[in-house]
Amino acid sequence: MTNKAGHPREFDFAKLPIAGPMQHSLARAFAAQSRGWTAHKSADTYWNKLVQFAEFLSRLDNPPGDLDELTAATMQSWRIRHIGTNTGKTTLRTVRLILQRDSRMAIGPVAEELARRIPRPTPSKQSYEQAERDRVMVAAQRQFRSAWLRIDENTRLLERWRAGDVVEGSPEWKLGEVLDHTARTGDVPRTRHPNGAASATHRRFLGGSSTKRTWGRLFLSRTELTALAVLLTDRFGWNLSVYDRMPAPTTAPSAGEPTTVTYQVQVEKRRSGGGRWFSTENITDSGADSPGRLITQALEATAHARTLASRLAPGTDLLMVARSHQAEQEHLDLDRPAPVGPLAFGVSDDMGKVWARSNKLGGAPFQRSRRTTVTEEGRPLQHTQGTHESVYVLPDRRVQRVSRDVFADGAYAALEQARSAVFEGKVTDTADPEHQGTATVDCEDEEASPWPAPGGGCGADFLLCLACTNAHVHPGHHARLAYLHQQILSLRGVLDASAFHERWNDSLLRLEDLRDKVGPAAWKAALAHVNDTDRTIVRLLVKKDLAL
Repeated sequence: MTNKAGHPREFDFAKLPIAGPMQHSLARAFAAQSRGWTAHKSADTYWNKLVQFAEFLSRLDNPPGDLDELTAATMQSWRIRHIGTNTGKTTLRTVRLILQRDSRMAIGPVAEELARRIPRPTPSKQSYEQAERDRVMVAAQRQFRSAWLRIDENTRLLERWRAGDVVEGSPEWKLGEVLDHTARTGDVPRTRHPNGAASATHRRFLGGSSTKRTWGRLFLSRTELTALAVLLTDRFGWNLSVYDRMPAPTTAPSAGEPTTVTYQVQVEKRRSGGGRWFSTENITDSGADSPGRLITQALEATAHARTLASRLAPGTDLLMVARSHQAEQEHLDLDRPAPVGPLAFGVSDDMGKVWARSNKLGGAPFQRSRRTTVTEEGRPLQHTQGTHESVYVLPDRRVQRVSRDVFADGAYAALEQARSAVFEGKVTDTADPEHQGTATVDCEDEEASPWPAPGGGCGADFLLCLACTNAHVHPGHHARLAYLHQQILSLRGVLDASAFHERWNDSLLRLEDLRDKVGPAAWKAALAHVNDTDRTIVRLLVKKDLAL
């Protein structure tokens, strides 16, 4: 297969420990599945899982010669071997996708076994607790800020030297000359010794031969670039893979604010599919605490590296660039940009692990940091709403803990709402002559109304009688109330859903609760006894023309 950068990758199915026909069948299925891949990493993942499957088959007492010789018992054994772990579930899904590319796997016992549900892997990464997050951020801020200040100080001197504002022959002038050489070549001047080794020509003048004293004066190291990526992930929730190919942000037109600058940042989302790989985020630097200030500092810290990369490979302008300790690097990961001279681009998984170990932190921070930012932001970032809820929010223990009070409040609110939408009165068999009749019920005591009128008595709408504890309903009310229920239901077809819900939903629910108390059979039978008075009163209630 060929990745998005145009680099091919070959896989030798003849090396799999299975029969030739099976090798050919898996190769064809693999090729069909690979048509949508854009990265070697995807192909490697599928290949490694197929190798496991081939090795599993080779250890059977009677290994199948081709896919049509697979049995349901074999696939059940394969499932049992892997279903208990997250890695195993991923293996089952991956191999299933390959096998289902073969038409012989469409029907039969093996197809049924392949179609069995595979539970989703349980997310193993959790968001950071605040103390953990603080430790990660302090380590990243300390490292990147130190590097940014170092590069800023040396850049100022270099600019003064190039402008002729430094006294020729002075120590500053000499250092400016070294910095100019470093900016143009990516390294300080070197002296080659007879044994082939090279050392910094001005080592004593520079104060040593360490990275920070030599080329580090103008370039980030890969570890410092990783610290910057940690800060960016915490701030914006970007995926680690974004940093490999993120173009240097451009500035958007100013809206007349001379003290602010808005950057347009292009974010690549590989898994979104063709035509949806890129999105643009506008990020404003309006002061020290604004999100865009980190973008400004990133641009300043990588300025010399980006200029050198553009000179060595015209057209190159990627933001995340560092000077590698080894000028000559073998480019093994062809999904990531190739180095340009001494410069390397992006941040790899291994760089994250090395950075975490060097700062005595528990594992690479990117997944947990992204998860923390996404859950605190409360909305999808580079993923769908479904993924946001099922992968980021619901399984996260910190979110679960923080959300307990919210869930409790919501449950109480739902309970109160449910209680407010039921018939609160009494269902009786006979009328009480002491009660006052209303358009919907008999009222036991209107002076004790939950909704008193300013001048005394009850100020409630007649429909609200159904929510009053003073209400009494006897069989003489059933026909009118059943007809009212029928008419409110008919309004659903002619009103906007939100309008119906706001005006009629509670009344409908109370009537349905009353219907259940009376009994559905008696309720339905009452419709046969609706008279003209009932129809007139219900029409006025529905039109809201009936007042107290």
